[in-house]
Amino acid sequence: MNTNRMRGVRMQLGGKLKEIWGKLANEPAAVSSGLLDQLAGRLEERSALARQDADRQLEDFRKRNRDWFNLSGR
Repeated sequence: MNTNRMRGVRMQLGGKLKEIWGKLANEPAAVSSGLLDQLAGRLEERSALARQDADRQLEDFRKRNRDWFNLSGR
């Protein structure tokens, strides 16, 4: 297991903790930040990408699909 994969697993755990804390503290921003961290961690773990590459791919996805994240208005 290389370091990018281990870092991805750690990032997923940290994201899960952020998500849980956000739910307990009733902070939607913390919940969404935790979910994004988990997604970036999965990208890092599964494809063994560097952190910058995973963040870049995630940001590119968010830019292409801006309406996808705002499903509350539908």
